Amino acid sequence: MKKAILVTIMVLAVGMFAVAQIQAPTSDVLGAHLNYGRGCAGCHAPHSGARGNGFSTTDQTSGDDALWGQNVQPLYGQTFQTGGTYRNGTIGSYALTFPSTLQSNDPVALDTMTCLSCHDGNIATGGHMLNQVYESLPATYGPNKPPTLLGHDGNTVGDYLNDHPVGDNATVGCGGQYNWDCTIAANGSILMTGPNSSHFVQNYGFFVQTVAYNNLPTVQCTTCHNQHVMNVVKVTNGPNSGLPSGYYATMFFIRAPYNPANNLSGTSNQTAQFCRQCHGGEANESNGSYTIPTTF
Repeated sequence: MKKAILVTIMVLAVGMFAVAQIQAPTSDVLGAHLNYGRGCAGCHAPHSGARGNGFSTTDQTSGDDALWGQNVQPLYGQTFQTGGTYRNGTIGSYALTFPSTLQSNDPVALDTMTCLSCHDGNIATGGHMLNQVYESLPATYGPNKPPTLLGHDGNTVGDYLNDHPVGDNATVGCGGQYNWDCTIAANGSILMTGPNSSHFVQNYGFFVQTVAYNNLPTVQCTTCHNQHVMNVVKVTNGPNSGLPSGYYATMFFIRAPYNPANNLSGTSNQTAQFCRQCHGGEANESNGSYTIPTTF
């Protein structure tokens, strides 16, 4: 009898996970990055770089890297202050500094500067941007669409203090009160092998892709976002996640299961789990519980 009950519970659990998975997205996975029908050519110009997409630029290397078709030149050499923290009457921030060329060994060039060539709206103004989120949002978000331009979001133009830190100075740490009990390898990758972090990987996963710079894991735009897939993420059960293999709903090009629409019941911790990948001090596993799984 006990065995039958156990089997029933396991079947129900698998069934609940199956509901959380989506076997096929209902719209093109490029989503907003279909660029109003222009498709891949909106970002990757087949010929002539930014000039091939109608931009005037004196950058003679335009398009040499990734066939990039947006005008990156306005961002060269710029420094923004991101991720403000107000303490003791002062604002602390992380400096986001761009190199003077896209052809740079600095990962901030391809992994962040290219993104801001569309999503800045202040110094760099990409084409075909409406400055509003493409997806249909849950009603709990309120009536206004979240903006998509970091430097021109309805506040003072050029204010990046309300944006998550990115760049070479935005690094993920291991150890201490606020971080995971992880290890940073010699190549700058994060090893989630501590008692708490390894259990978290089993309960959710480690989907973020930090970018190594000076042997440290840095946060760039592509750390959290997969610019090529907006609404679905493929999960493979194994070293990087204990979730059942399958296709899970996501939003905002997030690299992991992330579906705020499933939070309306107040019981889902799915979107919180995404943030906890880096912010380990706030995770259940770091606060005495290994048995609270990701709920959907």
